Amino acid sequence: MALKTVALLHPGEMGAAIGACLRGRGLRVVWASAGRSAATRSRADAAGLEDLGALERALRVADIVLSVCPPHGALALAREVAGHGFKGVYVDANAISPATVRNIGRVLEAAEATLVDGGVIGPPPVPGVSSRIYLSGRRARDIASVFADSNLEAIPLEGAAGAASALKACYAAWTKGATALLAAIRALATHEGVEAALLEEWKRSQPELPKRSEVVTVQARKAWRWIGEMEEIAASFDAAGLPGGFHLAAADLYRRLEGFKDGTTAPALAEVTAAFRRGAPRRKAASGARRRSSAPPAQEETIPARFKFGTAAIKRDAAKRLRSLKRS
Repeated sequence: MALKTVALLHPGEMGAAIGACLRGRGLRVVWASAGRSAATRSRADAAGLEDLGALERALRVADIVLSVCPPHGALALAREVAGHGFKGVYVDANAISPATVRNIGRVLEAAEATLVDGGVIGPPPVPGVSSRIYLSGRRARDIASVFADSNLEAIPLEGAAGAASALKACYAAWTKGATALLAAIRALATHEGVEAALLEEWKRSQPELPKRSEVVTVQARKAWRWIGEMEEIAASFDAAGLPGGFHLAAADLYRRLEGFKDGTTAPALAEVTAAFRRGAPRRKAASGARRRSSAPPAQEETIPARFKFGTAAIKRDAAKRLRSLKRS
């Protein structure tokens, strides 16, 4: 079957850029504006995407669904698409764990759709920027061909669905995990009054670290998106018999930066480290989700059928998602 029409769900910064890549390849790229923000509509318009209004209308014409959303909504979005009877190729390009990918695969298989797992590495693929999407699953090569000669290099992997997300998790475990760790170290050094001495020692023995430790200021406005990603990475480590606490701590740090969400200017490092030290409100469910339970696995809790963006949705769903991932 020819793959000619893509339903893009939903055009954030990354999704809109990928949609523009596909438009440049001559594909029809549609989306559903119902319930989406003015900012999302503006991005979609700039990328030349075709608005069909309702999700069911977009799915009706689509050969491919491309899911690009914050990690906390990936499974709910797949369920919503499956509930509309979509039977084409579903590309999940979200920063999720292999276990979540397998859950999504079961949902789609029951609906007679085909899952291709995707992991995007790099910034939004605009001209002059090098970005890649790794793909795994039965139709990975078919989807890779859709991106040929675009700004997003598609690299099919030999593994089953889950391999691409595993690679993405390993990559982001270092890049985004290290960003959080280095910024937290600066916060500690400031608190103890040794920041100047630490920076001098870094200049002598680790000359790349002073600049690297300030990267968080540029990323602070979108740190809220990385909370779920760090939790998914923690679950991946845990499933492999490795400690996931490194990235649960990174999730906590990024949660403390939610106040910078969608800011127009980068905060100073002092503002970031102050936000780290102020902390986030303690939530019983979230802390309880960090402990491994000795009780028998419970039935999977119901995830809302309708995916919603934003920090409130992240906070509401974080504990449920972590419990579900640990049982997978």
